[in-house]
Amino acid sequence: MGVTMRAPSKRSGEKEEQEEEVAAAAGRLAGAPEAEECSDVDSDSDREMEGIRGPGGLVKDTLYLRSCQAHSVVPASCFLRQGSTPELNLRHHGLGPQGARALASALTSNPYVKRLDLRDNGLCGAGVEALAGALSKSSTICDVDLSENQMGVVGAQAICAALAVNPTMQKVQLAGNGLEEHAAQYLAELLLAHTGLKSLDLSYNQLTDHAGEILGPALAENTGLTELNISWNHLRGPGAVAFARGLEANIFLRVLDISYNGFGDPGASAVGEALKTNNVLEELNMSNNRISAVGALSLGLGLRVNQTLRILIAYRKIPAPLSGVSHCRG
Repeated sequence: MGVTMRAPSKRSGEKEEQEEEVAAAAGRLAGAPEAEECSDVDSDSDREMEGIRGPGGLVKDTLYLRSCQAHSVVPASCFLRQGSTPELNLRHHGLGPQGARALASALTSNPYVKRLDLRDNGLCGAGVEALAGALSKSSTICDVDLSENQMGVVGAQAICAALAVNPTMQKVQLAGNGLEEHAAQYLAELLLAHTGLKSLDLSYNQLTDHAGEILGPALAENTGLTELNISWNHLRGPGAVAFARGLEANIFLRVLDISYNGFGDPGASAVGEALKTNNVLEELNMSNNRISAVGALSLGLGLRVNQTLRILIAYRKIPAPLSGVSHCRG
């Protein structure tokens, strides 16, 4: 019982010490001109902080605090507490474009972060542009989540260009960013240029049939992607068919989610044809795509030939009946 009661007190003390360190560091930065006259005091403080975080952590924190001061933003305590852990989770922190600029400056000197989670921070195109420079130079970050940041076509262009020259990146999440057909060209260029990218999430965007016509050929030529989520978009008609033809030629993709797109019977038929040739895909989700019995039959013909697909999700959501209303068949 005694041990259990002492633990929270210890954690509370550690938190207070961390907050005092951040406040002290911020105070020294705010008084930078005077610091030149009191170099001995600052040197002692720096040595104390080196003992806690190590010289690399001190440099990282100092750069970040200075960058926050320069951009007039409040530092994110999560970043300062990160230490040498491989994951930096700043989702839902409301960083905004200015916060992204401050963070970008510090990321370039951070050798620890491997996974960066910035979901739902209102970064917009400007913030993503600022981060793109840091991500293009990072040799450690291999997993980044920029979902729900309203990046638009400006952000898509910047991030795709940055990732295309960074062979370290393996997983990218860009869900819910309002990406439309104008962003499809940059996404296609990323698929063609990056052979190390393994997982890409483009769900909950606004990619239309024209986007499907652009992404299909890029998917056919891609030589690395093993997992793609493009659910909850608007791939329909010719776009759905073109995308399916890309799947037919792809020899790397193992998991594909195209649910909630409206592929319809033409798209389902094209997927069925792709499955006759594709001998790599293992999981396919194409539920809620407005597929009738005709499209399902075409899909089934492809399944009869395919030898690798292990999981197929192709159900259609049926609305629940209204209360007090009976449904009769006849």
